[in-house]
Formats: sequence, C-alpha cells, structure tokens
Amino acid sequence: MNNKIPKLPRILTTTVGSFSEIDWLMTARSEQAIIDATQVVISTQRRLGVDLPTDGELYRYDTDHPDTNGMIEYFIKHLGGININIGRSHSIAFRNKQEMSFRKKPAGIVMSSISEGCLDLFSDCSRSASVADGIFKFTLTSPYMLARTLLDNYYFDLHALTNAIANVIAEQVSDLPCACLQIDEANIPGSPKDTHLASEAINQILDRVPCEKAVHLCFGNYGGQSIQKGDWKELIDFLNRLRCDQLILEMAHRPEQDLEALKNIDSRIAIGIGVVDIKINHIETEDEIARRIEHAENKLGIGRIRWVHPDCGFWMLKRSVAERKIAALVKGRDKYLGL
Repeated sequence: MNNKIPKLPRILTTTVGSFSEIDWLMTARSEQAIIDATQVVISTQRRLGVDLPTDGELYRYDTDHPDTNGMIEYFIKHLGGININIGRSHSIAFRNKQEMSFRKKPAGIVMSSISEGCLDLFSDCSRSASVADGIFKFTLTSPYMLARTLLDNYYFDLHALTNAIANVIAEQVSDLPCACLQIDEANIPGSPKDTHLASEAINQILDRVPCEKAVHLCFGNYGGQSIQKGDWKELIDFLNRLRCDQLILEMAHRPEQDLEALKNIDSRIAIGIGVVDIKINHIETEDEIARRIEHAENKLGIGRIRWVHPDCGFWMLKRSVAERKIAALVKGRDKYLGL
C-alpha cells in the first residue's frame, strides 16, 4: 500500500480521530463487526473527499465511559502494572489530588512498574489497514494525559510515571502500517507548568515514528464541554519543542486571539487549524468553512496552513451530523482553493 500523503492540493483535509457511534456495532460487538464498522468509517470519509481519514477508533469505544469515548480507558486497561478495579478509597484519594475535577474516579491505580501488558498497537493498526483501501491516520493518547488520570501508588512521581508510559508506547510505534501517526493531548493546555514533561514524553514516541508525525491538541471535550482553561499563546514554546511534522489544533471553538498566537509556531511544523466545531450540532456551510480558512490564511500567511479539520473527534455527535460536517469541511476547502 502506498503510504505517501499527497502534496496537492496545498491545503489538505483530515479528521482528528473518533467517529460517531455505529448503532449495530454497539448492539452486536465482535471482531468482525469492528472490522466492518471501521471499513464503513474510512470509506465514508473517502467518499466525502477527506484526504487523510482516520479509522474512527471504534475498537476503543467504552460504553462505561461515554463522556470520553474510552480514549483513556483503552490504554489504561491494556497496560501492565495498572489495576482498573476502583474502590471507594481510591476515588477519594484521586479527588483529593484536585488535578482533574471533571473526573470522579481515576482510570486506574498504578500498582507496579508500567509494562506492555496486553497493549498491541500493531494489531489494532493492521486491522484498520486491512480495510483502509488507501492512506489513513492512526491515533494514540499522550503519555502525559494518561498519567494524569491515574492514581499513582507505585512511582509517586508524575514525571517518572509519564516517562514509564512513554517508554512502553514508544516500543510499539516503529512499524505501524499507517501514513501518519497522531498523538492526542487534551490536558496540557490547562497545565502549562508541565509542558517540559509533556513534550519530553511525546518526543520519546515521535522519535520512533517512521511515517508522518502529528500532534493534536485541544482544550478538552468531556461530554461536549471544554475542560481546560488557557490559550495557545501560553503553549507556543511547548509546541515548538515537539519533534512533529504537523500540529492539529482546536480553533473553531476558540477566541480570535488564539489564531494570532499561531504566527509564532516554528516554520518547520505544518499547521492544521480546526474549522469545524464539534461541540455544537450546527452544520457549517461550505461558505462558513471557506471564510474561516481565508481568515486564518490572512492572519498566518499564504502557505502556512497545511491542514484543515474538525476541532476534535466526532464521538459525541450523531452520525448524520458528523457526516454533514465532514462534507462541509471538504466542500469549503475546495471552494476556498477554487477546486
């Protein structure tokens, strides 16, 4: 399979990660059903004209955690050294940390050294590749974001825990059959004091990736709510330390001054801007999308924006809404470029 990302048009479209629930997958989950649903998700994006689709992360969906679609729990339950059976005392201890007030319970308790456990990213990526019929993007959750959700009863040190998780994940990314690997981070925008820790951990993984390297950052989407305070200006130094090829950034749901801050991103990094708001049901028109792209290029300069995309994944929205938003994304890009 040719894993080369096209060079034209000069602004490409992609999605961020998760897709809307597939009803029949939720009611009759099996390996074959996951394969079939993944094929539907990728082929839907191709039909709508997306240049670099994602696999929809359907195999990660966890109905016990509908506010986050399982992006945390998928990794936590597979990594070794973590107990996912949460008791009352664990919940109280986690809440007393006062670091993640939007979560009532930890995703797990670190009981021993973090290990691979039964995490198998190659098999998951290969499943998607088997039905992709072209290039696609594979995603994983940032080690810092995972560490923040845990009650650490072993390392008792956020730095050590984060790097332990990063080391394990880094061992699994050197041969993934995808055109692009994207690391997702939605906690650091609210904790700029930890940017050196987060960038160090993310770079451990990026340095092992042989294909296109992307990092997606947003201000959280917990049940449709932004959960992190802050702005992009505070994070520019962090973004410039990332050894990635592209940044996929939430922008449609952000204030105007955030766009201005992106002028200071290192020119070696391609910028992706969110032009579709996934926290609302409103279906953007192609004219709205085109205007948002035009406005961003007027601010950042022609040629600085390489990607346009939704702000985040589509797990919260109904499939009919998600598909119409994707269609508007592509049509708006095409209208702006005169394609």
